[in-house]
Amino acid sequence: SQLVESGGGLVQPGGSLTLSCAASGFTSNYYTIAWFRQAPGKGREGVSCLNNGGTSNYADSVKGRFTISRDNAENMVYLQMNRLKPEDTAVYYCAFSEIQLFREWVLQSRYAYWGQGTQVTVSS
Repeated sequence: SQLVESGGGLVQPGGSLTLSCAASGFTSNYYTIAWFRQAPGKGREGVSCLNNGGTSNYADSVKGRFTISRDNAENMVYLQMNRLKPEDTAVYYCAFSEIQLFREWVLQSRYAYWGQGTQVTVSS
């Protein structure tokens, strides 16, 4: 089982970026796939998640700006990030849990699989 992120880069404040996560080798009917991020000098935090039932969640800091989506046929999950701010600068990680999570989606311990991360830098 593997997660591979892509799409990170340098973007100006107010700009947009779409991150992709390619998932392979997962067979569970119940799952949650999530994006976490870790800014320099800070702990890792949950950004957004999507479970097998279609329920999505967002951190308050990104609500209204970020959108999570999936393409089941291609085993891909995306994070569309709009109106980016300097404080969105972080390494973004894709994570997979073989549990249908709801309120616990922000708990890193619920995710057994992690990608290598992709850097997003928001700067002028």
